[in-house]
Amino acid sequence: MTSSPRFTPVSDHAVLAELGDSIDADLHTEVLRLDGALAADPVPGMIEAVPAYANLLVTFDPLATDHGAVAEALAALLDRPAAPAGQATAREVEVCYDADLAPDLGDVARQTGLSEEEVIAAHLAGDYRVYLYGFAPGYAYMAGVPAPIRLPRKAAAKRDVPAGSVIIAGPQCLVTTITMPTGWWIIGRSPTRILTGDEERPFLFDVGDPVRFRRISRDRFEART
Repeated sequence: MTSSPRFTPVSDHAVLAELGDSIDADLHTEVLRLDGALAADPVPGMIEAVPAYANLLVTFDPLATDHGAVAEALAALLDRPAAPAGQATAREVEVCYDADLAPDLGDVARQTGLSEEEVIAAHLAGDYRVYLYGFAPGYAYMAGVPAPIRLPRKAAAKRDVPAGSVIIAGPQCLVTTITMPTGWWIIGRSPTRILTGDEERPFLFDVGDPVRFRRISRDRFEART
């Protein structure tokens, strides 16, 4: 965590608590601890807290409180002794790396100087954790892509990328949940259901969950889709 967190007003009903400016597991643990502290002892007038990589957005009822009071309450929570972060659940995501399901695997191999099998092995060896949800339903942003296969996102996005595509960019990885464009590198496809269909628990992951990818055969992929 930074020595001096920043509290930034957002519109008329939110405060952004910025604890740092990087994708870092220890920093994210501090974000989750603040999120847990808010769950246990909500700021008066608070509506929702939304954790991200290095910050946490707190929305509130502007008729009940204001930016200054919320920022003061957040600072007080951060000054308390750190409580343990909430319990995370290990998750597994199956992925098939066959060529037609991984259209960018060859490009990633060429740009990193690795073979396709070495790219796959590196991806499977990553230590992933869900840092936030965003952009589209069930889009769980994970960090943990190993350094040898980190590439910046593409110069141009590709349209109509199928749901279930396993995509990477820089240190980040996610599994798409709907057909949509992406400028990330598509290195596989997963049959694992991220959108559960359960109203009480609509997504597979919770923020903070560790994730492992497991390679499966084409037969297994077809049987699961």
